[in-house]
Amino acid sequence: MVEKLGADGFMQELYNGFRLLIDEEKGVITFESLKKNSALLGLQDMSDDEVRCMLREGDVDGDGALNEMEFCTLMFRLSPDLMKSSRKLFLEALVNDF
Repeated sequence: MVEKLGADGFMQELYNGFRLLIDEEKGVITFESLKKNSALLGLQDMSDDEVRCMLREGDVDGDGALNEMEFCTLMFRLSPDLMKSSRKLFLEALVNDF
């Protein structure tokens, strides 16, 4: 996917995924918003415990929700292919910013 979209396109896709899952009032992904929108990701069969576990795994600051950075980090960690290409994405993003 990264190869197809490039760094900017891929980051936009992550942002779009985050926007689909957030609690609009809070601006973060909460248990309730993830559970409510899980079918969009094909995760409608996840148990409440699995959803909570996923949130805990990505929740770096301990607030019980995922902000955009935590979400993107979690997506990279859960996708081995993304981890392999993350260095390339990082370098490409740096070059584009400068």
